[in-house]
Amino acid sequence: MRRLLALLLLAIATLIAWQAFTPKPNPTPPLTVYCAAGLKKPIEALALQFEQETGTPISLQYGGTGTLLSQIQVAKTGDLFIAADDASLADATRLNLINETLPIAVQHPVIAVKKGNLKAITDLTTLQASKFALANPDAASISKVTRKLLGDARWTTLASAATVMKPSVTEVAADITLGAIDAAIVWDSTVHQFKDLEAIEFPEGSGHRENASAAILTASTQAPLALQFARYLASPNKGAPTMQAHHFIPALGDPYTPKPELVLYSGGVNRPAIEKLVQQFADREGVDVTTVFNGCGILCATMKALDKTSGSKMPDAYYACDVCFVPPVADQFPEAVLLTETAIIIATPKGNPKKIATLADLAQPGLKLGVCNAEQSTLGFMTQAMLKSTNLLDSVMKNVVVQVPTADFLVNQMRAGALDAAIVYQVSIQQVAEHFDAIPLPKDIARAVQPFAVRKDSHHYHLSQRLLAYLRAHRSAFEDAGFIWKGESKPIPSNQLEIPAHLKGAGGS
Repeated sequence: MRRLLALLLLAIATLIAWQAFTPKPNPTPPLTVYCAAGLKKPIEALALQFEQETGTPISLQYGGTGTLLSQIQVAKTGDLFIAADDASLADATRLNLINETLPIAVQHPVIAVKKGNLKAITDLTTLQASKFALANPDAASISKVTRKLLGDARWTTLASAATVMKPSVTEVAADITLGAIDAAIVWDSTVHQFKDLEAIEFPEGSGHRENASAAILTASTQAPLALQFARYLASPNKGAPTMQAHHFIPALGDPYTPKPELVLYSGGVNRPAIEKLVQQFADREGVDVTTVFNGCGILCATMKALDKTSGSKMPDAYYACDVCFVPPVADQFPEAVLLTETAIIIATPKGNPKKIATLADLAQPGLKLGVCNAEQSTLGFMTQAMLKSTNLLDSVMKNVVVQVPTADFLVNQMRAGALDAAIVYQVSIQQVAEHFDAIPLPKDIARAVQPFAVRKDSHHYHLSQRLLAYLRAHRSAFEDAGFIWKGESKPIPSNQLEIPAHLKGAGGS
């Protein structure tokens, strides 16, 4: 019996020792979130909800937006900055403290008074005649915004009449409930967080709107997780109900899913520039991006077919090879941003053995020519239009021995010695230029401009817009691939895209 007991004790001791020395899995490190004081209640509730659903702890630090911005600048740590106004985010961007920004709520300045408004405060003039408080404009967004709306002179007059200044909007609101002051300028959302207060609209504030937004800090070492939480806050199915329950107007982002699946349709010409960038974006956001590369004729036909199919998965974004292949799907993609441009050229083997100098030279007897298919691709469509506009279509097409959906097939066949010439994009031979001669063509008929568009009804509309922003932030990747950069241009309605005259009515547009 004693021997059995001794063995049992030895086994227990061994188990305890084994457990003590067995490495424990590292728990998920907390996300550090700097949050404007006025948003404390809904963000606190959403942080707890997110932690319960994902197991990710959230460490929240509150204060005036300006104060938090100073802390972030000094600390150079943290994951997320939830600011109460747009100007503070602009400051944070200028200081290189933030990257992506997701609006989560909309608010505007009001005068807060105790219910019943016994002091009959109706505007800034009657406010100044009362005992009132302001938040410090260097610490809190509400006063920073109000100062901008009023101008420095009027703000100075108002501030000099204030009974007290406090660091945050919630502190001045609390002083009203305590009876320490009669009124204060706060956010409309702040008023509803104190049951004894009511809001008085004033002209300078009532027409103005500010976004409360979540921005990913450049110092974050957990960007995918921080972006997941930001998407959670901005979503109509997770963040919005809680924001509304606390009397905020939600900004409404994309519906929340832990790992969204984005679909991008892209013309083949864009592949060398965007393939790595899209993967980098997916890794940073913690999402899946499926990119379908093909000729734009095929892509447009696919989208039209999908549009008529119930429950089909339309692409969220479309990066076309040229503006002429956006109008066919303009009802789904009503706005586009011009990102890049490339020339269309004649490519020949190094040394140009057939002595080709112009489009007309492609009609010489016995020439083996490769082109893209006019029905399947932008390049084929534009090639056909070029030949038609120069009255060379019939004579040149007699020499065509192969028609393919994308230019990379032609480049491969050229390198294999199967073709004497091919009409391709300049960027198609950029990475293997030592094997080819590039014969330039007239610029007015031989250039393609690549637009990027986001589908208006995409469930990942805002995520797709961030993909566009990511691409626009990496100009060098496009220039290294041989493109001419146009990405600083403003969005253009798809029905206002400028289609060259020789392409109008030719089929694609």
